Amino acid sequence: MKIALFGASGFIGTHLKMALRYHDHELTLVTRDGFAKNDAAFCRDYINGQDAVINLSGAPLSGKWNEAYKKELFDSRINTTRKIAKAILEAAEPPSCLINASGVGIYNDKTKHTEESEGFADNFLARLCQSWEAEALQAESACRVVILRMGVVLAKDEGVLEKMAPPFKKGIGAQVGNGNQGVSWIHIDDLTEIFLFVLNHPEITGIINAVGEYPTDNYNLSASLGKMFGQPVYFSIPKFLLKLIYGEGSMLLIEGQKAVPDKLLKSGFVFQYVSVDKALFGIYKE
Repeated sequence: MKIALFGASGFIGTHLKMALRYHDHELTLVTRDGFAKNDAAFCRDYINGQDAVINLSGAPLSGKWNEAYKKELFDSRINTTRKIAKAILEAAEPPSCLINASGVGIYNDKTKHTEESEGFADNFLARLCQSWEAEALQAESACRVVILRMGVVLAKDEGVLEKMAPPFKKGIGAQVGNGNQGVSWIHIDDLTEIFLFVLNHPEITGIINAVGEYPTDNYNLSASLGKMFGQPVYFSIPKFLLKLIYGEGSMLLIEGQKAVPDKLLKSGFVFQYVSVDKALFGIYKE
């Protein structure tokens, strides 16, 4: 299958690129510079004639969210996705599928969410995800569109574990606040398999919660990580301190969601890692 992959140099994109190549897919890797091309060249070089397009473009969510960085978060997702969707609509040979990234940060923390939920949060991240998804769905009249609402991705020395694991290795690991905030997590290997599964199942469309079967909370994630290094959770990081460091971006740590992959399970997808303990054991012990 010929696939254009946007965002291939990021954390998820790097793993996905290897998985797609392992399955003998022919990749066109698109960097940020590619978006500088005019619409006709962009469509010709990256969209027309592709079998599928995968869009992971977007500046990292980690860091302090001042107004300038919030604009970068928005532009790097909305403007890029808008250009991709426009090219798909204008292509003489459009792809059969667009898989676009999104996040479970779209949901509020009031309940457990399936893909049918409209219980969205009222904050910058949720509004960002809604706008991002709306741009991708513009391509629906030309191809199948699948939105993957991803959760906390677990991988060794990458993503959230890149920052969480070192303190535990030193015996000073901590939960955030009271630890009750929900965590919808997924092992990186299961996430790459979801992309492959969606590519190979044309009946799957629309919103997909790309998370593990059993969401947890910050305390249990921290406790499970502590067990990997023989370090109980003794400490708690005050929420006000995280707000001082990360500003509005602290919501990634002090707020949470619990989403479940209802549509994937009904479609027959089988997760390799069904618990946080098993996922972390696979990362650190196998």
